[in-house]
This record gives sequence, C-alpha cells and structure tokens, in this order.
Amino acid sequence: MYIIAQKLVWKSNEDGYLVGSRGSVGSSFVAYLSGITEVNSLSPHYYCTSCHYYDFDSEEVKQFSGMAGCDMPDRVCPVCGRPLEKDGFDIPFETFLGFKGDKEPDIDLNFSGEYQSKAHDYTEVIFGKGQTFRAGTIGTLADKTAFGYVKNYYEERGVRKRNCEISRIVQGCVGVRRTTGQHPGGIIVLPHGEEIYSFTPVQRPANDMTTMTVTTHFDYHSIDHNLLKLDILGHDDPTMIRMLQDLIGFDPVKDIPLDSKEVMSLFQNTSALKITPEDIGGCKLGALGVPEFGTDFAMQMLIDTQPKYFSDLVRIAGLAHGTDVWLGNAQALIQEGKATIQTAICTRDDIMVYLISMGIEEGLSFSIMESVRKGKGLKPEWEEEMTAHGVPDWYIWSCKKIKYMFPKAHAAAYVMMAWRIAYCKVFYPLAYYASFFSIRANGFSYELMCQGRDKLEYYLADYRKRIDTLSKKEQDTLRDMRIVQEMYARGFDFMPIDIYRAKARHFQIIDGKLMPSLSSIDGLGEKAADAVVDSVKDGAFLSREDFRNRTKVSKTVCDLMGDLGLLFELPESNQLSLFDLG
Repeated sequence: MYIIAQKLVWKSNEDGYLVGSRGSVGSSFVAYLSGITEVNSLSPHYYCTSCHYYDFDSEEVKQFSGMAGCDMPDRVCPVCGRPLEKDGFDIPFETFLGFKGDKEPDIDLNFSGEYQSKAHDYTEVIFGKGQTFRAGTIGTLADKTAFGYVKNYYEERGVRKRNCEISRIVQGCVGVRRTTGQHPGGIIVLPHGEEIYSFTPVQRPANDMTTMTVTTHFDYHSIDHNLLKLDILGHDDPTMIRMLQDLIGFDPVKDIPLDSKEVMSLFQNTSALKITPEDIGGCKLGALGVPEFGTDFAMQMLIDTQPKYFSDLVRIAGLAHGTDVWLGNAQALIQEGKATIQTAICTRDDIMVYLISMGIEEGLSFSIMESVRKGKGLKPEWEEEMTAHGVPDWYIWSCKKIKYMFPKAHAAAYVMMAWRIAYCKVFYPLAYYASFFSIRANGFSYELMCQGRDKLEYYLADYRKRIDTLSKKEQDTLRDMRIVQEMYARGFDFMPIDIYRAKARHFQIIDGKLMPSLSSIDGLGEKAADAVVDSVKDGAFLSREDFRNRTKVSKTVCDLMGDLGLLFELPESNQLSLFDLG
C-alpha cells in the first residue's frame, strides 16, 4: 500500500500538483520519508541540513512537546553556524496501525480536482488494464420518498388507506435499492489471476450504458475484507496552490515558512492586511477566504481560543471537523476556565497520549480513544480506571459527549495547505484573489461585484438585510462578496472583461488589476465561456448576431453583456441599412 500510494503521489508531484494526505497516514514516519505525506510525525526537533546535527532532547525543545517544530524559536547550528531547520508535529504512530499492528491501515489522498481523473487513470497503468474498478455506491429509498411512492400508488388506484397502514408499508420500502452511483474517489484493485465476478457483479452507474465507467455493484463496505480500495479524492487546495505557483513562480513547500508572524496574525486580527474590521463589515480577523478558517463559525472559534502557535491551529481544525467536540463541549470548558486550547480534547490522538501520560496502560488508552472517536463513549470500568489514575471529571464528561473525532495528522495536513494559501493572501494578494475567485468562488457575479466598491456595498447591505431567507446560491454569493469587499478595502480593483483576452474560468492579473473570467457573468456557464474563448480564435465579431451565432450564447446573456458594456458597441446585425448608406 505504501508503494502504491508513493507512485501515485510522485506522479502527481512530477506533473506539478501537490497532494494532501487525509486520515491518519501522517502518523506514519515511513509515509513521510516515502513522500506520501508532508506531515512529519516525530516530536518537535531541530536539525542541520549541512552537518546533520540534531536536537530532540534539550530542555528548550522538550517544552514544545505535543506542539509543532515550527512553533519553536529560530536557532543556529552550534557545530557549523548554519540556521537550523524546525520540524515535527508530535503525532503517535499507533493511531494509524494500533499498538500491535492490528488496525487496518488506510491511505487516503487529496489530489487536485483538476488532476483527480489522471490519478485514477494512472492506477490502471500501475496495475494493468482490467485490474481496477470504480467503487460503486447504492442509493436507497428514504422515508419521505417511500411515503410519496406508497401514497401515490393508492391514490392513483382510488384506494383509501389509513395513515397507520401507509406507514407500515413505508417501513418495508425504506432502505430498498433505488439507484446506483459511484464513489467520489474509491478505486477497487483486483488481484492478478482473479476475476472480479468472484467478489462482485459490475455495472455502469445509474444504468447509463454510454459511460465508459465500470463500477462494482456492491458498495465497498460489503467487500472491503477481500479487496484493496484506494481513496483518490479531489480537493480544491492543491488546485489553488498550483494556480498560485503558476502566477508567482515559487515552490510552495520550500519557499513558504510555517512560522511567519504575519500569517499567524491573520487568525488574531486584520493588521497584516493593513485594514481595520470597519473596512470589512466588522469582521475582526484576516482569515476570510482561508481554507478551514474562513467561515463565521471557524472565525468565532479563533476568537474564543486566541491561537498563538501553528499547533493551536491544528487543534482548532480538529475541533472544527469533529462532531459534538466544540459546541457544548470544549467551548464550554474553555469559557468556564476548566481547559485551554492546549488541554482540551481536540483530536482523537489527544485522548490516547493524555491517558498514557496519566499512567493508564497503552493498549487500554488506545481502546478508549477508538471508542470515543467513533461516538461509542466509555464503559463503566474504563471510567473507574480513569478516575483511579487522576483523570479529572470534566475530561471524562467531555469524552462521553463526543460523537466523532478527527485524526491529528489529517488536521496538520489541512492546516499546512491552508497556511500556504494564507501566506499568499498576505504577500501576493492579487495572485491570491485571482486563484480564490477562479477555484473556490461558487457564487461570484460580475454584475454585482465588479462594478466598483459603492455598488458592491449596496448589494452587500441588501443581502445582509435578507440574511435569514437567502438561498444556498445567495449564501455563496454573500461569501464571495465579503472577499471582494476585503479586496477593495486593500486597494485592489477589477478591470472590465475584454471578450478577446478573458479566460473561460480563470481570473487574470493585468496591469495591477484583476480581469474576471467569462464564467463570472451571470447566466454564462462554463461550456458557453469555453465556446467564447474558442470563437475568439476565428477573428473579431462583426455584430451581436455574429457573436450569438458563433458562441451559442443566449440572447438574454448577450443583452446583459451589452448592458455591462462588454460587447464594444457591436451593432445588432451584420446587415447595413440602405438608409445608413444614403
């Protein structure tokens, strides 16, 4: 499994895309040495790349135990005088494989969404044609749908049934297979010399016989003890980092330090952006648009916990991704002064490490962690053991509330990606906004956001008035408006779309301003935007009619583009009037 994952990651890196690790694979130091994950699981340490001096054991290093190497102060090598590297996230290996190597390992990887299909295709290169299949999913009938089916069946036949009888029949229908689909990133690998039919039938998803995709009929969990599954998932962060890399020309791994004070300040205030909260609608932090930390929920967590170190951000990411870990749990304990961000339970690893430090046997500490992180709580005998070893009541109370917990290695990998994007937000703002609007903005509107700061503020005030009744699409638009408001506040601006220079999906930096993509125009989908870019290659447009004919853009969208001044005063038709010649 390590070698397979290594080949996939190396291939993606070779093609210019970083890969993020998911789950607890970052707990494995071998995975780090193999290049599968960027997360170094060793305890915080200094090392010299020149003479290979290292320090894991000095008192000044030990005080950062449980934190991250990048939290430590800078030091020079006492042997050769070069600046020392700082690394290590202090993550126990046992979260990945258990103390006796008896936990089934799982290597999940986040590839760029742009690259995901190539990574899937590459598995066929590794294993050979006919040896890989997409993992299938089974869509089953939900309560409400089943109720509708049963009720309609009797109504169409004029049969009257009491509600209790309809409910009885509905219960027999719930969970019945309704349709099939495909797992977003699961690939099933067939051992050589075996036939797939020994394990599962195969099919085209949703009965679409035109698709090339072949999936397993049974979902993965029905056959997971017999076959290997690779999780090759798509993610926006590697895509965004690739675009930033292309715009700035830097190496995101080597050139971005994980101890930048300016980046850390984004999670504390707005000073690094050189703006005030009043400039951006009262938002107190500079974390808007930073993955993992840009939502109001996450920013409130930052305000409540006041992080000072990179490792604090890892803990906050763990809290944010857990279920019943923050609200009504860690948040209350921190507010009551019973815990701090450093002592609260934030990731599943925290439980095992803490219990071992309190003298509880390693195997039992692991079992307690596994039970709590799956939401199964504590057995009475475990509670007695914890109390006997001096574990405080609030800690036991907190364990019993938890429904799901994130692994520390996953949180560390996410925060490393988010930090790099945040670094570009501070030091390469136009590149950051161009990549955010190109890749992460789902509700961007050229009409609402690119007509100047005053118009944006007008629309923003209107959306905020209607905050409780906004549709999902409008909520996305409001989120993007807030990022645009911040961009304007920092002194940056958009330039009008030039239909001959604009790209279909990507924003461009031209003369110190951003030119939006064609797909940012309301109603102009990605396919239509691609058609405009292709049509431009055939020369200038003679009229709006010519533009519509060549691009297949609808008349409504064409009229909107005309109203926004994007069609350069093109006449309506190619034909000249006799009276004009007169």
